Amino acid sequence: MSCNPQHALQPYWDLAVAPVQADGLAAALELGILDVLTVPHTPAQLAEALSLHAPHTALLLELLWSMQVLERDAADADAQRYRCTAATVQYFCRDSVAFCGDAWLYRLHALRHFATQLNSLVRDGGKAAPYSTANGVNWAAAAQQQIGQEQRAVTMRAALSVMERVAPFAARATPLNLLDLGGGPGWVAIALAQAHAGLHGCVFDWPETVAVAAANIAHAQLSERLETLGGDLDSDDIGGDYDLVWCSSVLHFVPDMAGALRKIHAALKPGGVFVCVQAEIAATAGEAARVLPYYLPMRMLGRAVTRQGELALLLRAAGWRQVEQYGASDFPMAPVQVLVARRDA
Repeated sequence: MSCNPQHALQPYWDLAVAPVQADGLAAALELGILDVLTVPHTPAQLAEALSLHAPHTALLLELLWSMQVLERDAADADAQRYRCTAATVQYFCRDSVAFCGDAWLYRLHALRHFATQLNSLVRDGGKAAPYSTANGVNWAAAAQQQIGQEQRAVTMRAALSVMERVAPFAARATPLNLLDLGGGPGWVAIALAQAHAGLHGCVFDWPETVAVAAANIAHAQLSERLETLGGDLDSDDIGGDYDLVWCSSVLHFVPDMAGALRKIHAALKPGGVFVCVQAEIAATAGEAARVLPYYLPMRMLGRAVTRQGELALLLRAAGWRQVEQYGASDFPMAPVQVLVARRDA
């Protein structure tokens, strides 16, 4: 155990080197290195397999080993063999059902795109130029790739964990009518339907996006229980008579959040439950640091990211009287708040 305290400047040096680590992982994904290293290779063997520069390949592999992306055996340095860790195989090798390498690369490039604008935005004002335009076509592409990967790798399991705490979902014999609001590729609705035999429901999103969800629902053989509805939450009908409404990281994109909450309240049956999963800005620096870097681009685009406790107040103003809130850390990117609001019976 070291007795030397960390220098006050160390966190800032760590910031300076973080891009090297991120680019190291990006290179490994983009060059196909991780897919090959599901079985052990020496740097020379890997370089030959992928037509890479052998000495520089060895240096990159050692960096990835230090980041715990790779592990290596105890052979001498000249014959050292590297392979992916179990977590790397699960999330960053393409043959895995939980692969989210494209999603991670998208986040990396989007945040880098924003960071190049930060100086001028602070100096001159205005809104950040988005990495991609928020329209139906682009959302459909995202649902097919990065959002779909994130839902399969993380959100499906996290949603099930949340819903196990929510009555009436926990009562398996109860028939339920679900709305997956802003459900993108539909994997959350699919997971909930697979876990609850009495659940029927609808995935609502942009028309182009729900076409992706419909294909995934059909592939999961759930078309008799799950349907899709295309539209704009801000202006279109979302249906009604729902027992449950699930909504994850959607309200940031709605121009009139209070109006959207009133619409959701009206769509629920008496006694129905709204489950909203969304990041909020904590009051302490340490907790806020987990959220602010990811959501600064969104805020500079003029979108809403509430401070902790504000969304609960908006829910009560929209008509909910019973609102439970707790923090969750098992969702993509940043910690989120889970709000469970029950409409009066």
